[in-house]
Amino acid sequence: MLGDALLVVSFGGPEKPEDVEPFLENVLRGRNVPRQRLLEVKRHYDLFGGRSPLNEQNRALTAALRGRLGAAGPRLPVYWGNRNWAPRLEDTLREMAQDGVTRAFAFLTSAFSSYSSCRQYLEDIERARGEVGQAAPRVEKLRGLFNHPGFVEAHAARLGDALRSAEDAAVVFTAHSIPMAMARACAYEAQLREAAGLVARNAGVNEWTLAFQSRSGPPSQPWLEPDVNDHLRRLASDGARSVLLSPLGFLSDHMEVVYDLDTEARATADRLGLKLVRAGTPGTHPALVDAIRELLLERLEGAPKRWLGDLGPLPDTCPEECCPSGRLFR
Repeated sequence: MLGDALLVVSFGGPEKPEDVEPFLENVLRGRNVPRQRLLEVKRHYDLFGGRSPLNEQNRALTAALRGRLGAAGPRLPVYWGNRNWAPRLEDTLREMAQDGVTRAFAFLTSAFSSYSSCRQYLEDIERARGEVGQAAPRVEKLRGLFNHPGFVEAHAARLGDALRSAEDAAVVFTAHSIPMAMARACAYEAQLREAAGLVARNAGVNEWTLAFQSRSGPPSQPWLEPDVNDHLRRLASDGARSVLLSPLGFLSDHMEVVYDLDTEARATADRLGLKLVRAGTPGTHPALVDAIRELLLERLEGAPKRWLGDLGPLPDTCPEECCPSGRLFR
């Protein structure tokens, strides 16, 4: 039977040591990144047995979505494909075509707008469709959910859980840094600040700051700042004794969370004598799962869009000019 489906699209990650280098080569293809940098990042994965936590978390998310859609509708099959590692997008699209899927609604596991977190995903989807050929289903992206009430509730719940063991901590929201040239061409930073304020308010937090993590460009290239480690040093010098890091820019634990925050930032905090607590990511929080379901209902049944804050809902279809890579602006 021909029909619709939900497609969860994620970054992907290695699941065993021999996967790590090929995975990183996929991630860095077409980019002028020194071999030494690849080996440096490989060592991060080596600390965790060559396995990213991301794939397991995506399996849990797709299972939660299947359960929720099966119970409450719309009763669509749920598929999962990655940009950089198995299950690869092209393989998932082939499977969908064989199953008779003609249209897929893509949920990108990144809530904010930038080239790296949105347009590059769309480019990879089209590349994968081209590899599959005419049988490939049409793929329509669901709108980003950075200010959806369910996204805010899920992050606020994780923050609230962490606050119970860090009541007097300085709250710092974190997100992946991007080059300033890319940031100037999109609303990434504005969306992060909007979402941080919404999550903080929902969790009863009056004061917070935003820091960035995981930059990978050359030192000569400006990226969004402050870096989380520099920010920890500043907070310590201002008299802070404990810090709560909330990885706002992530839906689930990536290597950038378990290494850059749980390993590297924690080591910085230990050297500074700071108590460090890290809030969880939304993962399979029911509010997030319900938010994804609502995005589907908007497209299938014309359900009203819900959002919080001042920036309004993101469009269903990305304009041609949105979220360029920033290369033209350097």
